[in-house]
Amino acid sequence: MASKKFMNALNLLCEEKGIEKDVFLTMLTESIEKAYKKNYLNPDANVRVEINEKTGKFRLFEIRTVVDDLEDEDTEVSLDEAREINENYQIGDIIETEADVEQIGRLAAIQTKQLFRQKIRETEKETLYNEFADKKDEIITGIVDRVEPKFAIINIGKTGAFLGLNQQIPGETLKEGDHIKVYVSDVDRNTKGTHIVVSRTEPQFVKRLFELEVPEVYDGTVEIKSVSREAGDRSKVAVYTAHEGIDPIGACVGPKGTRVKNVVDELNGEMIDIIEWSNDPVVYISHALSPSTVEKVSIDEKDHSALVIVPDDQLSLAIGKRGQNARLAVRLTGWKIDIKSLSEAKELGLLTENEQEIPVDDDFQEIFANEMLGSQEETDHEEDVTIADEETADENETVTETETAVEETVTADAQEQDHDDAYDDYDDYDDYDDYDDYDDYDDEYSKYDNDIDYDEYDKYYDED
Repeated sequence: MASKKFMNALNLLCEEKGIEKDVFLTMLTESIEKAYKKNYLNPDANVRVEINEKTGKFRLFEIRTVVDDLEDEDTEVSLDEAREINENYQIGDIIETEADVEQIGRLAAIQTKQLFRQKIRETEKETLYNEFADKKDEIITGIVDRVEPKFAIINIGKTGAFLGLNQQIPGETLKEGDHIKVYVSDVDRNTKGTHIVVSRTEPQFVKRLFELEVPEVYDGTVEIKSVSREAGDRSKVAVYTAHEGIDPIGACVGPKGTRVKNVVDELNGEMIDIIEWSNDPVVYISHALSPSTVEKVSIDEKDHSALVIVPDDQLSLAIGKRGQNARLAVRLTGWKIDIKSLSEAKELGLLTENEQEIPVDDDFQEIFANEMLGSQEETDHEEDVTIADEETADENETVTETETAVEETVTADAQEQDHDDAYDDYDDYDDYDDYDDYDDYDDEYSKYDNDIDYDEYDKYYDED
């Protein structure tokens, strides 16, 4: 039955299926044993198959136990019959009798082939599941194989992964042949095979992308504590490091914003706010509401909630477009956040002497913006030059330097005035009561979004 030609075919099959040769040989021997017992012996009988890998020949042995009183010829052999073979046999000994493989019929051969195929399929399923089960919660790169209205099939090697429409980034267009990164969210094994589900909208997808782009995150020097995300629009990432002298935000932003830009490009232009994590909830919540300025944060440990007071002209910025900034902050911190304007807090009597102030550096907001721009040192240098020009200018300075300093000062004042004017319409803002979950903002608050130049806080995503 077996031959060198068969063994050559078996070797090719091993390479094609990616299964070890020893595993294939084990499956083959089990298939032969099962088919032989089904056709010539009872299911309780014992047989053994030997396969010579060089010649392709195989031998089959029937295994019986020596007994005094014979009851089942398929599993037992009488003592007298055993001693005809060897006089030294005793009751309880095991005898292996070689069967004539030439007598095996065509039916048994067909059954062997069917059983072998079945075992190959089962082994493929098991191998595929084990391979991708280890890749769960990881990022893999695949090729878009097929695009349908409600899903896409991503070729990830030996199989295809299912990318549902709700797992695709809103606004992105997938084309057949595109190379994309996907997050393995689930690996399921059932009777039909291994089912691999991938996603591009999971918050953990953002975390894994930073691990690919930022060496400090990959080696654990900088830790991503939490991620909140509204796919296709904006994400917030809380980072932390226990190593002194390392700026976790700067490490993630990269030189001139190159690292965060690579992540943004992979996410189809999705904006990313990187803030510093703190074990102090007051500091953490104030950071999470960036880029808005926060005046005070009061913590209620029992309800796991926080009351945040912001300047009147920062209220809409703290809430964000349709409540997005507040929602993301809630998801990022895990705290229920109630935001009030300074004037509203005074009217409600929420400001008391015991109100907890934010133990955070006054320059945090400026540092946050400069880190995003990737130009902290350049900004500091420009400020030093401006101050020097204004305070220490003498008769030796050239007219050009003086005019430049004046022009920079006037431009800065004009920009600051324009920025203040953008918030003038919010002075009369009131009636801000029910936004515990930040999911029900409607057109009532939309006017506050339209007047704010949110792009001012996204400059660091623009290319040089």
